[in-house]
Amino acid sequence: MGRGFFSSIFSFVYLVVGAIVANSHKYFAHVGNLKSVVSAVLAVILWPLLLLGVNLHIR
Repeated sequence: MGRGFFSSIFSFVYLVVGAIVANSHKYFAHVGNLKSVVSAVLAVILWPLLLLGVNLHIR
């Protein structure tokens, strides 16, 4: 088990936590158009900002 294995596990856990946080902030509620999908993807990737109160919904 090398460095690549642990970075893969960390990346997977990071994205799973991001999906949970994004879902709790209602980013997946109305995924029907491109803006909503981009907002959801940004929320999953940048989920620590959601915890700080940053709004990533694209208007």
